[in-house]
Amino acid sequence: MLQEAAQPAAEVATMLQKIGAGAFGAVVGWYVYYINRWRKDDVQLSDIVTLIGAIGGAAVLALFPERTDLFGAYGIGLATGFFLYFFILVILVNKAPGFSSAWFLDGRAPKLTDTEVTTVGHGMERRDRIES
Repeated sequence: MLQEAAQPAAEVATMLQKIGAGAFGAVVGWYVYYINRWRKDDVQLSDIVTLIGAIGGAAVLALFPERTDLFGAYGIGLATGFFLYFFILVILVNKAPGFSSAWFLDGRAPKLTDTEVTTVGHGMERRDRIES
């Protein structure tokens, strides 16, 4: 009985706060997928621990206390951003000529034509643009 009286009443989050928490989670989720997709080395346990710390660490819990509507909206936004990145990537790969789902497995891409060349960090460019 005394414990109940000592605990502060939970604040009710407004819809705007929930949308903001969800949007913040979506941005973090999008960025997490982006970072993992462009990683150079193999995945290690320390990477996963760092990721969990960033996603559910003390800073996030300070912004969105656990067991609140804001934390729930953040979690939903996090999952939405993470999987939205993947779904958009699937759509773009399927629409690109010559690409298939094999690209997700081992990076298989269509062969370049005689006028195309691969440059580090620039993707495919036309050979006549590079030489001029």
